[in-house]
Amino acid sequence: MKKILDLFLSFFKIGLFTFGGGYAMISIIENTCVEKKKWITHDDMMNVTVIAESTPGPIAINCATFVGYKHGKLLGSIAATFGVVLPSFIIIYIISMFLDNFLEIKLIANAFSGIKIAVAILITRVGLNLVSKISKQIVPRIIFAISFAVMLLIDIFSWSFSSIWLLVPAGFIGFLAFVIQEKLANKEDTAR
Repeated sequence: MKKILDLFLSFFKIGLFTFGGGYAMISIIENTCVEKKKWITHDDMMNVTVIAESTPGPIAINCATFVGYKHGKLLGSIAATFGVVLPSFIIIYIISMFLDNFLEIKLIANAFSGIKIAVAILITRVGLNLVSKISKQIVPRIIFAISFAVMLLIDIFSWSFSSIWLLVPAGFIGFLAFVIQEKLANKEDTAR
């Protein structure tokens, strides 16, 4: 029960003090779950980030559910997920009860302008962290370079484009490269 409470409180704290949504939360989740608590490894975090991005639902909730399940099975996943969602629910509920025009208050609007900058920095940090952990093999680097170039062109020319059209081919190419690599390794083993 202590493990479940620890998961809930850790993710409650992450949900309470992280602004900017899932991408901004990734570095906080990694800091808490990998470096401080050692619930998962850096590789697990990289994998859960990719899986959470590729599956339906908010990325922070998907990460919390994965970490919770890895550390505390079903009850752990429920506690972590509930912990990360509850602060946002409470805050939004309170705001909706008392303030009709919350963002029209000059002090609040200015605070959110500053928060936007901090969120952009957090997201950039997450991106750089993920890039630094890309496998040193050639295929992942090529997939990264092509995906980065395509996304840059999409942003520059403001094209309407779903990231699924990058995820599916990248996943297929990565899977194909793995299969080919395994077959070559098996051929070498049988040749010896």
